[in-house]
Amino acid sequence: MESYFQYRRIQCAVRKRLDAKVHVDEGSVHGNANSGSNTSQLDENGSSSTPEGAGNAEDSVILVGWDGKDDPLNPANYSIGRKLFMTILVSLIALAVTAASAIDACGVQQYSEYYHVSEVVGSLATGLFLIGFGVGSLLSGPFSETFGRNAVYLITMLVFLIFIMAAGLAPNLHSHLIFRFLAGFFGSTPLSCAGGTVADLWNPVQKAYAFPVYAIPAFCGPMIGQIIGSYVPTTLGWRWLEWLMLIMGGAILILVVLMQPETYGNLLLHWKASILRRETGDKRYRAPMEMRRESLGRRLLIAIYRPFLWSYTELIIILMSVYLTVVYIVLFTFLEGYTYVFGEPYGLSLGLTNVSWAGMLVGIVLTGCTVPVVYSWTAKEYKQTGRILPETRLWYAMLGGAPAVPVSLFWMGWTCYPSVSIWSPLIASVVFGYGIMTIFIVAYMYIIDAYDVYSASALGFLVFTRYVVAGGVTVAGGPIYEAIGPHYTLTILGAISSVMAVIPYLLYIYGPRIRKFSKHAVNLD
Repeated sequence: MESYFQYRRIQCAVRKRLDAKVHVDEGSVHGNANSGSNTSQLDENGSSSTPEGAGNAEDSVILVGWDGKDDPLNPANYSIGRKLFMTILVSLIALAVTAASAIDACGVQQYSEYYHVSEVVGSLATGLFLIGFGVGSLLSGPFSETFGRNAVYLITMLVFLIFIMAAGLAPNLHSHLIFRFLAGFFGSTPLSCAGGTVADLWNPVQKAYAFPVYAIPAFCGPMIGQIIGSYVPTTLGWRWLEWLMLIMGGAILILVVLMQPETYGNLLLHWKASILRRETGDKRYRAPMEMRRESLGRRLLIAIYRPFLWSYTELIIILMSVYLTVVYIVLFTFLEGYTYVFGEPYGLSLGLTNVSWAGMLVGIVLTGCTVPVVYSWTAKEYKQTGRILPETRLWYAMLGGAPAVPVSLFWMGWTCYPSVSIWSPLIASVVFGYGIMTIFIVAYMYIIDAYDVYSASALGFLVFTRYVVAGGVTVAGGPIYEAIGPHYTLTILGAISSVMAVIPYLLYIYGPRIRKFSKHAVNLD
């Protein structure tokens, strides 16, 4: 709906400029026959004429652009409040799909009994959903750069909801697992396209607070899913886990349909070019995206193979990918592990065990306290140097976020005893939530700034590896906790996280040198 009104606004703006040009030309002709009226297309229509036919006007192309750097139709020039609202809407889509990724873990026991399978097999519903996330994330980017962000968000969200509904109606385990995988596949869009939306709206300095505005609500999804599903399986039945996600996702979809405009500038210029062609009858008007020579199929193929063609040779991508993968392994093994950390030691019911995820949720929200500090440092650097080094984005993790993860895991692992107050591991989960949120923000922002035009491929590799690995390990989470206990499991994970915690500090020191010798990273020296 909002996109329709946006199209109409562009149409009105074009007609107004064309009318103004006609009046200017008429005034020039009547006022002074020798004054000339060769006003450039760029001045009047936000366009520039690019010859292609060696002087033949019929073969030239008029490239359509914005009407100056302050064009109000350009989403980057919207007010701060409006851009924040648009960013939050995208984060709500991510929240809905990530909540659905974790909520099925609340009903593993019930639907495993219903389908007469073990709980390990039942946990495949979560694992396959995550693997679907990883696979789907490779494809949504090229679609968003052809049909726009909104069309991809809306269509994939609708299909996601259809498969969530199908999973709730599934008559057997096989169909339930297939539908969960497909729901994850189509629900992956906000994970891979949100970076593009943020880039459409915000300048490099503003990204210091704009990306956390997206990331904090989006990353709260798994915790919110667990909290929502706390008592649902035992009161309403496990199928209501899917119905609640259907209701939640449907409400967010309606909000996006009614209130979210298109943000992809190239598509808006395509609309403008098509309106100019129709209003003037001049077929030479072309938008930048119409000048592409690669087909959608070709770009999809590139999106699939390019992340694996060179990403594994890039040290920055490898380190960030391994780091995020470890974090996600810890996070999603908690879906089963919280039973052994909070449930059994303290005699909590399954519902109260799931409510314990609120501690992690608090920690994620507390990350917002560091945003003003990092933003002020980023703005100061830009004011002094006129640029922002990618390594500046690492501050979120360096301000205690990176060491917070291993500290919290050791803390939680060795205080989750019946003789120790439950508040100790709960506070540790708050620290863990803060740590993983900063790492998520840093990984995305650093990769985007470090790889610029290649960032889509780099992020594709990041999303694919962490979700596929996390999806596989999720199935093994319960047996691991049961076999060696939460104390040693969390100690092992804490030890691995301790090694990973040095990565932001190393990249801050050696990142510029690594980028200098990279074939694809940005070198600002």
